[in-house]
Amino acid sequence: MGHVDVSGVRYELPDGRVLLDDVSFRVGEGAKVALVGANGAGKTTLLRIVTGDLVPHAGAVTRTGGLGVMRQDVKAGLGADGQEPTVADLLLSVSPPRVREASAKVEACELQLMETDDEKTQMRYAEALHEYGDAGGYDLEVTWDVCTIKALGVPYDRAKYRELSTLSGGEQKRLVLEYLLAGPDEVLLLDEPDNYLDVPGKIWLEDKIRSSDKTILFISHDRELLDNTATRVVTVELGAGGGGNLVWTHVGGFTSYHQARKDRFERFEEMRRRWDEEHAKIKALVLRLKIKSEYNDGMSSQYRAAQTRLRKFEEAGPPTEQPREQQVSMRLQGGRTGKRAVVCTDLELTGLMKPFDLEVWYGERVAVLGSNGSGKSHFLRLLAAGGSDPDVEHQPVGDVRIKPVEHRGQAKLGARVRPGWFVQTHEHPELVGRTLVEILHRGDGGTDGKGRSGMGREQASRVLDRYELSAQAEQRFESLSGGQQARFQILLLELSGATLLLLDEPTDNLDVQSAEALEEGLDAFDGTVLAVTHDRWFARGFDRFLVYGADGEVYESDGPVWDEGRVVRSR
Repeated sequence: MGHVDVSGVRYELPDGRVLLDDVSFRVGEGAKVALVGANGAGKTTLLRIVTGDLVPHAGAVTRTGGLGVMRQDVKAGLGADGQEPTVADLLLSVSPPRVREASAKVEACELQLMETDDEKTQMRYAEALHEYGDAGGYDLEVTWDVCTIKALGVPYDRAKYRELSTLSGGEQKRLVLEYLLAGPDEVLLLDEPDNYLDVPGKIWLEDKIRSSDKTILFISHDRELLDNTATRVVTVELGAGGGGNLVWTHVGGFTSYHQARKDRFERFEEMRRRWDEEHAKIKALVLRLKIKSEYNDGMSSQYRAAQTRLRKFEEAGPPTEQPREQQVSMRLQGGRTGKRAVVCTDLELTGLMKPFDLEVWYGERVAVLGSNGSGKSHFLRLLAAGGSDPDVEHQPVGDVRIKPVEHRGQAKLGARVRPGWFVQTHEHPELVGRTLVEILHRGDGGTDGKGRSGMGREQASRVLDRYELSAQAEQRFESLSGGQQARFQILLLELSGATLLLLDEPTDNLDVQSAEALEEGLDAFDGTVLAVTHDRWFARGFDRFLVYGADGEVYESDGPVWDEGRVVRSR
């Protein structure tokens, strides 16, 4: 069994800014520790320091046991030779280093044998095969066989040459997770392992993490998964006054995390209040003694003693400065529309679902659920374009060009319904190449006078600050992290005047605090919301559930349907 010990780690960015400062925490043997924090706070950087990919500027990391790593992008670094990476390449990339090196030698010898089939080359090939066996390569292939059968439904020999481009993101993640959880490494570092997994996949992952004997440190934004798996929570907190980010360890699970964090910040505030009060008392004492010493020489010694006391008090400084808490404030406004916001009559998206009818009334919150590829995103895109035959008031504003969705039947929007669309993939060609300030300055108002008005630099800075994006004001949209792009998309929806929000997996890349800010913004939104989601925690805030079944049926359920047709009610 292995462990990870991070002690006093400091890491500086290339421009000299301190990202992480005096970071210390421990992941004990068999512990399941979640690493959370604001987007961009340094969670992935911290994992790369633990793996040894990055060298800290101070501090040390010690660990025992073999280390298995799942990166955010499981394909990162594969296919560098110009060849399309395969299933075998993916499984090798997460295998122990000795197996990877031995496999590379075997492959090199096989290529050489194709050109020169002499005794010397054959001997090198035999040695490479022997080293591959000694490294445990053949034993791992037995494990890979089990993993490909579970994840892909076929044995390793049939799957190993399959190109990764033929697998969905969820299948790629599931394959890597199957191997890491069954493989020889005793310590696992998982960077957002639940991304791209549907809810049955997330439930499977939760069961595997809970039942595993391995030591696991993982990054996740899925609050349900955190609640069901984490034995303790390590938070990367934003440093106050521009200082480096710190960490705080909550020794309980996610259920008690929010209250513990609230209590901690209240303690910081109380300690600072007491320090300020004592500081004010000592300063007042010094001032009184100064005045008295001017008329009474006998008070001079008391005055000097009070000055010394004040100096030492100020040199010691205030108690540990309270970390800066991320303050994302989403002011989604909306507006009154007709009673019926969306009406679908005999609607069928070609090749994806059977015809269905639907009425969504003003102010309702509808969660759209179902497996990947069932047509949920296409349905939102159809509504985002204004429906089957949109009136001018239903058309998207500004530069947005929405690809038509083939369908039969009718989808219509109600009076004064203005759709605003959050795109799951964050693909916004109209925003690429432009900085956030440029986008806000230009606006995207349509010829009808509706839409998002342009704004000056000062106003743009204020609204970006509300979304914790002021530091990215001069960055281009495509250079932002996934979470930052998601927050900016929501900001544009806020400014657009949309009265119907169409949200496609809006919490996928949002950190915990930002997801909670979105929920608060939706609670205050004066309009209608349809959201495609696999986020079980987020779905608790909805009152209707439209389910896209595996058989093509579209139906309503009285609770979220996640796994094999079972209704899982919100808590």
